[in-house]
Amino acid sequence: MKHAGAIFMVMAVLAVGDTLPTLRGRDLTGHGVRLPDATRGRITLLSMGFTYESRFPVEAWTNRFRAEFGAERRVNFYEVPMIGGMGKLARGFIDGGMRKSTPRDLQDNVVTVYDDVSTWKKRLADPGGDVAHVVLLDAKGQVVARHTGAFDEAAYKRLADTTRELLAK
Repeated sequence: MKHAGAIFMVMAVLAVGDTLPTLRGRDLTGHGVRLPDATRGRITLLSMGFTYESRFPVEAWTNRFRAEFGAERRVNFYEVPMIGGMGKLARGFIDGGMRKSTPRDLQDNVVTVYDDVSTWKKRLADPGGDVAHVVLLDAKGQVVARHTGAFDEAAYKRLADTTRELLAK
């Protein structure tokens, strides 16, 4: 079937070497956050999830990374819940619940995203289910490592080694 005048765009999957496309959200303190702009000058781990249950692998990746690199000023991290569909209607309730369960000193490290969620599912080649999408950015916002899935010790070691290599430069 022909589609006269239709333009079909193929969404490229985010890959190592790409600059992170703009991702907008709000942290739990209510401030707008624009990634990768907010990460410039710092090595940054983004742990993203698309389901309520994905918070467990997202938190596992973030907690391990924060325990190892949290004191390093040249490193940052964000948990990024990606909430689409009907979740948009409950934005205040959802953000309020996360705010209550997140220590105050970490609330600016949780960025909720309610727009373009389907685009990001394609960019991250989301397999569905309760997985974390982990993206490590260099200080310029370029993707230097990626992983999708549950927390994995071997994958974490590779990510930590990459972080240490970037810090050594």
